[in-house]
Amino acid sequence: MVALEKIRSSNSKIATALRPGLVAVFAGATSGIGETSLKQFAKNAVRPRIYFIGRSKESGSRIRAELQELNPEGEYIYKSVDVSLLRSVDNACREIKDKEAAINLLFLSTGTMLSGKDTEEGLNYPVAVAYYARLRFIVNLLPLLRNATDLRRVVTVFAGTKEGTIHTNDFQGRNGSMLSLRGHFSSMMTFALEAVAKNAPNVSFIHVYPGFVKTNYGNDLKGPMFTVLRAVFDAVFPVIGPLIATPVSETGERQLFFATSARFSEGGESAAGGVPGPKGVTVARGTNGKSGSGVYSITNDGETAPHKVEQLLGKLRKDGTAQKVWSQVEEEFVRITGAASV
Repeated sequence: MVALEKIRSSNSKIATALRPGLVAVFAGATSGIGETSLKQFAKNAVRPRIYFIGRSKESGSRIRAELQELNPEGEYIYKSVDVSLLRSVDNACREIKDKEAAINLLFLSTGTMLSGKDTEEGLNYPVAVAYYARLRFIVNLLPLLRNATDLRRVVTVFAGTKEGTIHTNDFQGRNGSMLSLRGHFSSMMTFALEAVAKNAPNVSFIHVYPGFVKTNYGNDLKGPMFTVLRAVFDAVFPVIGPLIATPVSETGERQLFFATSARFSEGGESAAGGVPGPKGVTVARGTNGKSGSGVYSITNDGETAPHKVEQLLGKLRKDGTAQKVWSQVEEEFVRITGAASV
């Protein structure tokens, strides 16, 4: 476990350890974990240029004003995008690629609890938002990440270290939910990152499990049952919350550490490894069991997946399941957009 004081110590060195003018893209950034992580990055970086993506134009305007107060020397560009549609993701990526030659950080936290319907592109709605859209951002912006001369990171906040069995007859999880099939989707995310990493050994990919954080995730669910459940939860949270939940602001600090610390180095390359770790904080073990491999599955404490998860992932690689995961993603990309990336 990486202690919170060491996380804060590392974050405090960002302004001197990393160059001014870092370019970052945050998708899913107008609420919850995405918003708090965005603000931590803006506050600690020197003259950053940040593209942040969400659906609500009102929230985008509010957050841009708050970012300007946090760091007036930064540049903040908001884009309103329906990330459930891969074609909309492509359009946003084209706009970014037209303006930037390199990106240092891609931070992904898009998600929804809405279910029971497909997108107009034929994908299971919550999976389109939390899985396919994130991967589309990654493959589209990967050339810009590879072009960066220093920090090169992808952080996806999902269910790292919770990998489990993959149901190859139901990749989109139509016979369950994102929660009930957490192990399935977690393994799919990790294997997708590994597949992309093969073409980008100088980029670090970090799959994070954030733990329990009270956000407005799930507020898009409608109906009397969900209204009652939210009311009950809001009533009991002040009592049980401090015992089980990570404060939102602290979650942002932790995500900033994952996004910038040398503990999660880019393919073991010290030249692009981020902020040097505090004493006692070593380079993390990757999903293949090797230190500094460049793909990491971690907890909110910065610890890597346990040995039993590494064994499971190894088995799924050996039997061909990992390759099937990425082949299915690319098939959907081509079916919907006509190309594996833009």
